[in-house]
Amino acid sequence: MSMLLKQSSRYWATCPASRSLARFSTSHGWREELYPSKRIDYESKYLEKLQKRATEQGISVEQLKARLKDQEMAKRKESLAKPLPYQAPKAPEPTSAAGPQQSSSTTTAPSASSSPISRKDSSPVKPLSNILNLEKLVQTPHTAHQVELLWRAYHGSRSGGTGRGYLCAAIPLETYEKMASVAAKYPSFVIPVPREAPEGSEDQRAYEFYFVEWAFHGSPPEPAASVELFTKPKPSTNPQTSTILFTPLQEYKLRNSFATPYLALTNYTDLARSHDVVLLRGEITPSSSGAAATPSGDGRYMLNQQDAQLLAMAIQKFYLWTDEQAESAKLLRTFHENPTEFKWEDLLKHADFSA
Repeated sequence: MSMLLKQSSRYWATCPASRSLARFSTSHGWREELYPSKRIDYESKYLEKLQKRATEQGISVEQLKARLKDQEMAKRKESLAKPLPYQAPKAPEPTSAAGPQQSSSTTTAPSASSSPISRKDSSPVKPLSNILNLEKLVQTPHTAHQVELLWRAYHGSRSGGTGRGYLCAAIPLETYEKMASVAAKYPSFVIPVPREAPEGSEDQRAYEFYFVEWAFHGSPPEPAASVELFTKPKPSTNPQTSTILFTPLQEYKLRNSFATPYLALTNYTDLARSHDVVLLRGEITPSSSGAAATPSGDGRYMLNQQDAQLLAMAIQKFYLWTDEQAESAKLLRTFHENPTEFKWEDLLKHADFSA
């Protein structure tokens, strides 16, 4: 499926010439002032040739000089007025409705030399239009189920067809709005992930805690079958796009906002109103070369696939409130409103997120 082709506009600038031309007086030839050139002494240098050529043309030497001068001025004027050649933009190669992929059955990823699509706003989120061709998606209507299948197939083709390093899901709009409303009030939390107990204490359970941060990045425009360049876009009715960062608590304590998140979830709401679905994309941070192995990593990534899935499911457990009096809801509320009463022991009771 093809990448979104953005049309470009050509702007022409003009400037008033009245002041520039006002300095030319009628007592001097305007062409000499507008196109100054080096004066040639025809009489002393080319007299014989001029006489011979004038005789061949049946005119006088003075008439020949005037003709040559006019021809020279005409050439200069023509060269200045000649427009630059227009080079038509290269047509994009045909591809399919999901954005850049390595597989030839879908589409080819843009080369490193091609300029990336830049945002007009200040959002740090990669636009969904960089992944899916939203115009084509609307032009050839897709159901929410078809969009979900397309989304899963795209991410399943990542990392050489293994899907490693990525998570994806299609969230019903109603479910997302419930979680987002809770996250707007309580944007941070701590989630425990089970770990192997150290030697000598196998009878005890070990955990690694992750600090969770929600952030909202405004409402994306509703996709349209075609883009009207000179029409003011309608205000978007989509809910806000959001991101969720997961950072090891110990690292967050040491580096605060400079700490590296191990997992980033993005909730794309571009198709919320049109398809009643929010597309979730999870990206696991790759391990830097030479970095020490982490307890949760698998060599290539800072977090293994199973732990990433556990963290994503924990968001549903603590932010999708079916009952405000449920213990998970009380824990999140206490964490923000009464932090001194928050007990880690109560949190560990909910460490089994698959239940």
